[in-house]
Formats: sequence, C-alpha cells, structure tokens
Amino acid sequence: MGLSGIKITPLVFGGNVFGWTVKGTGTALLLDAFLDAGFNAVDTADVYSKWVPGNQGGESETEIGKWLKQSGKRDKVIIATKVGGELATDKKGLKADYIIKAAEDSLTRLQTDYIDLYQSHYDDAATPVEESLAAFDKLIKAGKVRAIGASNFSVERLHESLKASREKGLAAYQSLQPEYNLFDREKYETTLEPFIKEQNIGVISYFSLASGFLSGKYRTEADLEGSNRAPMVKKYLTERGINILKVLDEVSAQYNSKPATVALAWLIARPTVTAPIVSATSLLQLKDLTAAAALQLSNEAIAALNTASAY
Repeated sequence: MGLSGIKITPLVFGGNVFGWTVKGTGTALLLDAFLDAGFNAVDTADVYSKWVPGNQGGESETEIGKWLKQSGKRDKVIIATKVGGELATDKKGLKADYIIKAAEDSLTRLQTDYIDLYQSHYDDAATPVEESLAAFDKLIKAGKVRAIGASNFSVERLHESLKASREKGLAAYQSLQPEYNLFDREKYETTLEPFIKEQNIGVISYFSLASGFLSGKYRTEADLEGSNRAPMVKKYLTERGINILKVLDEVSAQYNSKPATVALAWLIARPTVTAPIVSATSLLQLKDLTAAAALQLSNEAIAALNTASAY
C-alpha cells in the first residue's frame, strides 16, 4: 500500500454489504472463506450501512468487530475504514476534533485497538488539509492507526495534501480509493493515474464491477426490473457498455471463466492498481471473484478489453 509498509493481497473485501444484505453468521461465513482463500484485507466505513431504513451507520463496522472478536483473527487481517461521510448533521467532515472522536467510535465498533488503514471518505473543502492531517498524525503517533488514505479526492486536493505533509512533517496519504473499472476509466486514467505513478500511492478501486454491470447480469432494461441496483446500472446500458460485455464474454469463454472474474483480472493487471474492492453476499459469488487473483490475462486479451472499453 504505497510506502506504508502494509502488504495486502490483490483483492479487498468490500464491507458495505455487512449490516445490510449480510448479517450475523453470514458475515463470519464470508470473511472466514475470504481469509481461507488466501486474502487479507477488508474495507468498510463508519457510515456503512446508513442508507438502509432503520440503520444509523456503524452497522458494518459492528458486524466486522463481532467477527474479529469471535474468530481471534485480528492479526491475520488488514482492516481499512473511513471517516468523513455524514452520520448526522453534527457527525461529518474532516475537522480535527471530529476525526479523533470518530476514530475512537470506529475502534469501539470494530473491537480492536488499531486501524490498519484510516481513510478520508470524502474531501472536506471547509477544513484546511493541514488540520485533518495533524489529527491523523496524532492517531498514528498514539498507535491507533497504522497508515492513512484518501477516498474520492481530486488530484488537486491530493497534491495539496501531500505537499502539506512534506512541508509540515505530518503523516501522508499512502493510498487512494477512486471509482475505477472497465467502463469507468477516463477520469482515473487521465487525471489521477499519472499522479499516482509519480507519487507511489497505492490504489484500491471501488465499484470494480460497475455496480454489478460487468458481471453480465444486466444486459437490457428488462433485466433491471425489480433490482435495487437499477438506478445505478441503467447508465451502463449504452452501445459501449454492451460492446464491453460482448468482449468480456469472449475472453471469459477463452479462459473458461466468468465475465466478473475477467473484469477484475483486468483491474489487477493494471500496474497502478494495488487491489480492487469486491463485495459478495454468497460463497458462490465469492468464489468467482477470488478466482480473478489467479487469472493471468494474455496481452492480447487485455488489448481486446482495452479496445472495447476505449473512451
């Protein structure tokens, strides 16, 4: 993960499903299987899963915390979580006092005394970057956080943050969590990727399967009927999107694989990507996703996917 000294395997389990579509024994079943398959990183956030009616946020961390406590596997897993998303009108942003308080709340829910990777969930334009970084620095010096990362930051704010870290001797962001997948390429590749290369920053991409579109499950508007993903997936049903699926089908047939596995293998093969974030709600789904780490795509297959998804 950048220059943090933290080593992660090529996939990160996305914890947004915990406390939402996966709970209790389901959480333990999936996380145990993920670790048993040789992987070691789980990403969550304090606001997961506030969007579910009746939830307040913190449910995902609580689920993961119960598993950590019951399994005794804390030393085998890299836990990444985030701060800054809106839990309440007075619980959001990246002001120093709030970061310190939110970190304590996350540690309590996760039932651990340290967070491996603590990330700014969203940029907070109202707070100077130095203020946020000083709070993160304090947490690192106290042994409560090992490294810090940024999520959803523009290249300008990331640059400003790294400059402030250098000039003031504060902790620096070691990772970036951007939206990036075979369909959503342009923003990352044209603005963020050149800077990432230059600065040696780790990348854990989210929406790695474009909200499930790259699994090939949704090919027409009729496929979206009754799906809670419909609003997020509809934008991918374009001529370019369908062409990407066509080539994913061809490549997955060539490797006796699945479109989702191939789409993730394409991301893993990208030199600047440390590990894509993936979510699963069943062991069968998880098996298809983890298979991506062992799938070595040929240069020809990567070129075909690059051409189909060209922007």
